This record gives sequence, C-alpha cells and structure tokens, in this order.
Amino acid sequence: MPDQRDAVLIEQAKIQRMRLGSALLYGHIGERRTVNDHAKRLMGTIVIAAVACAACVGVSFVSQLLSERAQTSSTVQSPSPTQTPSSVPTPTGAKTP
Repeated sequence: MPDQRDAVLIEQAKIQRMRLGSALLYGHIGERRTVNDHAKRLMGTIVIAAVACAACVGVSFVSQLLSERAQTSSTVQSPSPTQTPSSVPTPTGAKTP
C-alpha cells in the first residue's frame, strides 16, 4: 500500500512539473488559444443556431398545415343547410334557367 501512495505522489509531481513547464514556455492557457479554436467554436454555434431555426420553422409550417387541413375538412364534411341549388351564384355571363 505505501508503494502505491508513493507512485501516485511521484506521478502527481511529474504532471505538475509538466504543466508548470508548458505554462512557462507557452504562457497562460487563455493566451495559448488560437484564433482557429475560436473560429471553430463560432462556426459550430452558427450551425447549431441554423438547425434550431430550421426546426422551429418546420414545426410552425407543419402545425399551420395541419390546422388548415382540419378546418377545410370540417367545412367540407358539414355543408351549410341554407344553401340550395337556386341560391348558388352563377359564373359571370352564364344564363340562369
């Protein structure tokens, strides 16, 4: 058991030394980020936003289409009883009997 603790401690010290060395050579982590990293993040964000907008438009279109279809089917199934063949308007220029 003591050997494992020593090995873990040595490994942690090695990792800490490596991190300090890279910080000394390359600077703070915020300074090491390149424009390319930020550009990738920006493009990913734009793609996700475009997909979300397309999904919203699609859902809105489908819901509108379904509601219009429901309205037209309800009006076709139950015609108004006040209409008679004589009260139907005739096209322009057509003669009535």
